[in-house]
Amino acid sequence: MLFRESAASLANRTRLESRLAELLSENFLHRHGHKPHAAEVRSWERSIPALTHALVEAGLGEVEMLLEYGLPLTSKRADVVLAGVHPVSGEPSYVVVELKQWTEAQPVDDDPLRCSVPSYREPVLNPIEQVRGYCDYLVSFNGALEQSPDSVAGVAFLHNAAEVRVSGLREVEEDRRGRMFTADQRGAFLDFLRSKLAAKPGAAAADDLLQARVRPSKQLMTVAANEVRDREQFVLLDEQRVAYETVMAAVRRAHRSNRKQVVVVTGGPGSGKSVIALSVLGDLYRRGVSALHATGSQSFTKTMRKVAGTRKPEVQRLFRYFNSFMEAEPNGIEVLVCDEAHRLRKTSANRYTKASLRTGRPQVAELIDAARVPVFLLDQHQVVRPGEMGTVEQISQAAAEQGVDFTLVKLDSQFRCGGSDAYLRWVTGLLGLEGEGPIEWEPDGKLELLTVDSPQELEEFLGGKRALGYGARLSAGYCWKWTTKITPSMTSLPPDVVIGNWSRPWNLYGDRSFLGAPPAPLWATEPAGFGQVGCVYTAQGFEYDWSGVIIGPDLVWRTDRWVADRTASKDPSFTKATPDDDVDRLIRNTYKVLLTRGMIGTVVYSTDAETRAKLRSLIPTAR
Repeated sequence: MLFRESAASLANRTRLESRLAELLSENFLHRHGHKPHAAEVRSWERSIPALTHALVEAGLGEVEMLLEYGLPLTSKRADVVLAGVHPVSGEPSYVVVELKQWTEAQPVDDDPLRCSVPSYREPVLNPIEQVRGYCDYLVSFNGALEQSPDSVAGVAFLHNAAEVRVSGLREVEEDRRGRMFTADQRGAFLDFLRSKLAAKPGAAAADDLLQARVRPSKQLMTVAANEVRDREQFVLLDEQRVAYETVMAAVRRAHRSNRKQVVVVTGGPGSGKSVIALSVLGDLYRRGVSALHATGSQSFTKTMRKVAGTRKPEVQRLFRYFNSFMEAEPNGIEVLVCDEAHRLRKTSANRYTKASLRTGRPQVAELIDAARVPVFLLDQHQVVRPGEMGTVEQISQAAAEQGVDFTLVKLDSQFRCGGSDAYLRWVTGLLGLEGEGPIEWEPDGKLELLTVDSPQELEEFLGGKRALGYGARLSAGYCWKWTTKITPSMTSLPPDVVIGNWSRPWNLYGDRSFLGAPPAPLWATEPAGFGQVGCVYTAQGFEYDWSGVIIGPDLVWRTDRWVADRTASKDPSFTKATPDDDVDRLIRNTYKVLLTRGMIGTVVYSTDAETRAKLRSLIPTAR
């Protein structure tokens, strides 16, 4: 949240509009670490006064206004949340308001959920659905609303738009959590506000909302079964919903025109790519549309088969690998959802591939061939292994070579790391992947970042969080050999990761549990995985509440820069033929992946003394 004040007080402040925008800009810079976009500043200058004056005119000057309210565990922000007292029940009452300066908007391709707005290059989500999603999400994650979900209402206020210029948006059904009012419905908008809020102070209700506990995020795997088999479990917000609707529109378009459609969805860690993938797959599965899910990740695919496909083989068969389509019939399925597509390989052939299939055909071309609507979800900065090559440019080129329609959707928000954009920027700056280099971490209230001086401290800290009911995992750079031969005669797991007098096993190799430890594909999701150290290949694609990261000797800080030491890496995917520059980039990407798994907090330890000193200069020490 950037600012909080009563409507009457804020109305007085907005008489000096430039000062309000300046104040919000200062708060934004302090909280997020960068300046707001010019369009956002214009919105503060023009839209907030329109709402505050409406509240004062409605006699609701004592209602509390929470500006740029951050939705829990995500980087998304509601423009305004109004907090007050319900005029009938006398209980706390909240109205989420989405403010739009639009003067006109029309549905895209007769799809009212996606809007075409002259000032935007790409389609955006219908504001009725947008604010409804915010309400649903807020109720799902804010403990103050757990017992009173009906206390939340949502409204989009298009204060510059005449009804006739946006009437097509009303094809989306309106309800308590999703309403829309335009400039020529000002009177009706005031009546709506009075129906939800009384002319009484709203400070106490605002306190309740802001001080409520945040319920832990629904872990991706724990709801996958219901998502695929039964009903929608996830709330998709803004561009997530746009991406979902874009895919579904492509499916309808391909069916009508009998023409293949390629859709690419890009986004950083935790932007919701896998949630979108499961939402699409679940919806198509329930409608009887032939669809498959594919990844290059053994851990992710096997986990999905286990969780979503328990006692249901036909669901297990929905989850495949990228190299499963070498002999697929062209357009043999309607939709192929390629998750984690940054892990695409140059070809699907390996040492076990029969000679007749060693055609050299690009893997991306095979996947495009296999379905009428191939969907690729990727993050180009999560490439951690030589030979991985899934990029927007390569997929776009492959689509062009086959004369196939291509659509790109970008996800800007993120839901991992407590929804902290500042933390993601800090990580990429720390590792020298983007930005100006390492800077001191400034806590933003969304994610807790700490450092420790020993692996014992790291494990004890995470153990304490587990005792409080949180999930936790310990992962490390690939700097220790991984025992791949487990024999029944062993009475304990091998101590692979050895640091001084502390040692722990890597996550198990293979598909079977042993001595209570889960198999590698389930390390991130089974509670017993805490006893082993995970590597990037088992952690990638997953999330947990608390993440402990061991930075090994393959990446050390020397005076004023990072130094990647390929001789310290035990990753078998690095060969003599892998260039030093590639090794350096892949090692840094590895630690970016490991450092962005935590939802609530991350604790970092380095095996190197100089690097530990550098980390202590940037990060608070755990106590």
